[in-house]
Amino acid sequence: MSFESFTAKIPSNFSSEDRAHIAEAYQLAEAAFTGQDRANGDPYITHCEGVAEILLDLDTSPSMVIAGLLHDATLDTDLTLEEIQTKFGATIAGLVSGCAKITALQQLSRGDQHPDERTPLPPTTPIETDSRKNELVAETMRKMLLAIGDDVRVIVIKLADRLHNLRTLSAMPPDRQVLIAQDSLDIFSPLANRLGIWQIKWELEDLSFFYTNPQKYQEISDQIALKRDKRTEEINEIINSLGERLKEAGVSAKITGRPKHIYSIYRKMIRKGQNFEAIRDLRAVRVIVDSVESCYKVLGLVHMHYQPLPGEFDDYIAARKPNNYQSLHTAVIYTDGKPLEIQIRTPEMHQNAEYGIAAHWRYKENSDLISNQYQQKVTSLRNLLALGKDSEDSQDVLDAISSDFFKDEVYVVTPKGSVVSLPAGSTPIDFAYAVHTDIGHRCRGAKVNGKLVTLDYQLATGDQVEILTVKKGGPSRDWLNPNLGLVKSNRSRTKIRQWFKQQDREENLLHGKETIEREFKRLGVSQPDLARYGANFGFKTLDDLYIAVGSGDFGLGRLIKLYSDEQKESLAQELQIKPSSYNKQAADSGFTVTGMKGLATATARCCHPAPGDDIIGYITRGRGVTIHRSDCPNILRVKDKERLLKVDWGQAQKTFPVEVQIEAFNHSGLMTEISTVLGSEPVRLVDLSMVNRNELVRVKLVVELAGLDQLSRLLARLENIPNVIEASRVKPG
Repeated sequence: MSFESFTAKIPSNFSSEDRAHIAEAYQLAEAAFTGQDRANGDPYITHCEGVAEILLDLDTSPSMVIAGLLHDATLDTDLTLEEIQTKFGATIAGLVSGCAKITALQQLSRGDQHPDERTPLPPTTPIETDSRKNELVAETMRKMLLAIGDDVRVIVIKLADRLHNLRTLSAMPPDRQVLIAQDSLDIFSPLANRLGIWQIKWELEDLSFFYTNPQKYQEISDQIALKRDKRTEEINEIINSLGERLKEAGVSAKITGRPKHIYSIYRKMIRKGQNFEAIRDLRAVRVIVDSVESCYKVLGLVHMHYQPLPGEFDDYIAARKPNNYQSLHTAVIYTDGKPLEIQIRTPEMHQNAEYGIAAHWRYKENSDLISNQYQQKVTSLRNLLALGKDSEDSQDVLDAISSDFFKDEVYVVTPKGSVVSLPAGSTPIDFAYAVHTDIGHRCRGAKVNGKLVTLDYQLATGDQVEILTVKKGGPSRDWLNPNLGLVKSNRSRTKIRQWFKQQDREENLLHGKETIEREFKRLGVSQPDLARYGANFGFKTLDDLYIAVGSGDFGLGRLIKLYSDEQKESLAQELQIKPSSYNKQAADSGFTVTGMKGLATATARCCHPAPGDDIIGYITRGRGVTIHRSDCPNILRVKDKERLLKVDWGQAQKTFPVEVQIEAFNHSGLMTEISTVLGSEPVRLVDLSMVNRNELVRVKLVVELAGLDQLSRLLARLENIPNVIEASRVKPG
């Protein structure tokens, strides 16, 4: 593209001064990048042009177009921020600086196709688990948000930068193609969705999917192409027929076919477990009318003439999505007996859906009038940026983007009739924090539709919620316990953690220490070397771990999970168990036995070992090997050490019995409440006994479960039952 071709794309409604500044920025970038080529051999200025052209297509402001032309200049040329500020002002220099900070992040694949990026990647240790991958993505997202500062326009420019890199990715080595495309799916596509920029979102996803899963991409693409002519013919007939019906009813409308993009088809196939043919909205039309009233009139006409599909209607006009998307969605059975999806919206809603927040900045720069939608979007983005700065846990940021904003939502009503959008599964506490942080802190109860409910009640769309508060006070630490299900929204969780972080350091340290000690005691296991475990999670000192747990910044479940997964041999060494030269063999019971082949194994009834416990094998006479906990009193008293075998946990193929004791005040309904908890957990009740002592009752359970992390969750839920004093594992002996 020549300079003349590029300037011809500048909208006519840009002022002459804006046009002159854009032309000056183009010439400055062209001179700065002289002699630099991209991987495909094109001059590097073509990338600057491409980014600026995408921003023009999004109807953004002149400042953003100029920043798009210069976004890489300070990193790859001798051009400085001071020179940019002198020529174009502090605003544009700030945008370029924000882009450079993100590009420089080591965790983020750049993909700008410089000479040093054209070679295959060096060999690296593969990421073995999804959890580790999520941690890396979360940390990258958090650092990216920190680099942006407080100007959300930087995100839009970086989205345009990434989109153009994906459009020209074919010249890169295959391993770099996959890395850049995966980053785009994990980080940039969610941000585009968060901003409501559908134009960028769908193309980012389809291009990334082409490189990350080429076989499935081609398969879906071929299936679309196979029936394209027939589908086009059907859509044209639907448009004509529906148009005639609306015209007869006096409704002026623009009806178009709505293309379904390859990645969204794939995601729907995976989510619903369906094949290509079963995806309902492969046939879809969009109806654009002049007013909100007309939207609902069209909806009524559609449902009057075609049979609606149950559960397929969504009103995003009355209850807009968190990214401010508005439209009516419905699916009906058309006259040919096949499903048809219909979207109904106004031109303003359509503009907002396609371009999102990006189109608002031009009007912001040229007018004092800023729309409510713009204000809501900027506030929403600034909340996300604030979360990146305030939260020390990167996973919070990733959860906030992927959970709170992109999963199913519920829409509940305040006593005054305002609609509040919350993640599906949200509780009254989440609602309270959504209304106001102080109301969340002082929340002590709730009424839903006029009736008192518990704080773990899951809200449903249409519920009217009233929060019962106290005059003073703060949140309960139990609200942060994921096992209790009291808080769903990551925004709520972050606000609660911030409250506790503001409390006295010594109080948090003491509470964290007591919480950890109590949990290991309740689980019936010896407390391990916490300093070593803390180091695994990045804590420099043991006190840092205690404070993080005490303030709610670090979930105790993560520590228990790591402890449960690790194998420790200290107690086994104390018992002088000699390792054998024989190979290990995984027994059918889920144990790995060292030293013998083909021995039957069974868990000891005296100590009921569970996965995560240190265990030891004892060779019996005629009954194979009995598996005990290493601290079982019967094992500690064994004199014949030769009969002890070294064993560890193999791949568990069944559950294991664990004895649990509950101390509680006796009251009507106690056993029903215990049964309800057991019924909602993936455990099996093996035995139950109960002893009454005046007003107190002791309930003993034997339950089969899979590991200590599962036991920890069960004990937490049992202890949360009203009038339960303590729930703990019964110690051996």
